[in-house]
Amino acid sequence: MKYREEYRDPVAARRFADAIARTLTRPWNLMEVCGGQTHAIVRYGLDQLLPPEVTLIHGPGCPVCVTPVGYIDKAIEIAARKDTIFCSFGDMLRVPGSETDLLAVRAKGGDVRVVYSPLDAVEIARANPDREVVFFAVGFETTAPANAMAAWRAKREGLTNFSLLVSHVLVPPAMTAILDSPTNRINAFLAAGHVCTVMGYEEYFPLVARYHVPIVVTGFEPLDILEGVYLCVRQLEAGQAAVENQYARSVKREGNRPAQDIMREVFRVVHRQWRGIGEVAESGLGLSDAYRALDAEERFGPVATKAEAASECISGEVLRGNKRPTDCPAFGKRCTPERPLGVTMVSSEGACAAYYKYRGAEIAAAAE
Repeated sequence: MKYREEYRDPVAARRFADAIARTLTRPWNLMEVCGGQTHAIVRYGLDQLLPPEVTLIHGPGCPVCVTPVGYIDKAIEIAARKDTIFCSFGDMLRVPGSETDLLAVRAKGGDVRVVYSPLDAVEIARANPDREVVFFAVGFETTAPANAMAAWRAKREGLTNFSLLVSHVLVPPAMTAILDSPTNRINAFLAAGHVCTVMGYEEYFPLVARYHVPIVVTGFEPLDILEGVYLCVRQLEAGQAAVENQYARSVKREGNRPAQDIMREVFRVVHRQWRGIGEVAESGLGLSDAYRALDAEERFGPVATKAEAASECISGEVLRGNKRPTDCPAFGKRCTPERPLGVTMVSSEGACAAYYKYRGAEIAAAAE
């Protein structure tokens, strides 16, 4: 397809790889922030195309993966109620809570519905005035405007049976937490293009100034990612640190101002617990005071902070970029998409799921 295949040209990909190799004089570690970029890297073998001096490290860029176990347990609790219709995007249904998941609740008769837009949940609330309808609002800044619009519309229509269980997370604070970590080894970032389509990239300038790391806003096709790597390496080799925008066909410096406006009206910045990572200050969104009446935690009780049960799963280390999926002894054996031990194997954007989907047979053959 036009506008997609042109970013998958293998000849152009090789040219970028060669240009990166010519520029290199030493090893560099780059982190891609988004799980969608991780899947593209593994699917197209971009990490294998790059020179060995460039290491791509997979970051915590999967909002499903980092949703705290306490929120999953609260979602399960609400969904199990007889008077409730619980609405969610489909990738949340198999995320494990402390003991079970939303898919099991639905199998036992809970009214758990997969929706493709938060506005679908508003429509369900309108059509079922005698039932409580709860939407599980999860995601990075990318999905926040649509979720904010659902709250805005429900409030304007006076829907008293609609609420949101909000577990939004923000990208720049997560990058800050990674850079502040004593185990940090990141030299540059490939920033998530869809997040920056909404938010722009002005908020990355303070990070670059403080930590002297290049940040390149990058798209999701193979040539996008390879060009993003090239721009990072070019800066690093020159001793520079700046914000660059590779994804100019979608991203503007100021972002989408109307989307930001409705986010500011509906949400407020809060501290947030990240599954596998821990609490990150001012890294989440919760409903603002003006929309508190639509907060599911006000209606069904607050989310409890819970520690994850001990397991051989290393998803937390994968999310922090300290280990790769294949470092886990359970990968592809005791942990598969059909029988996942952790969230990075459950989510469609999880790093473990990407390795299993695109390289599972190769990894299994190498282990024999």
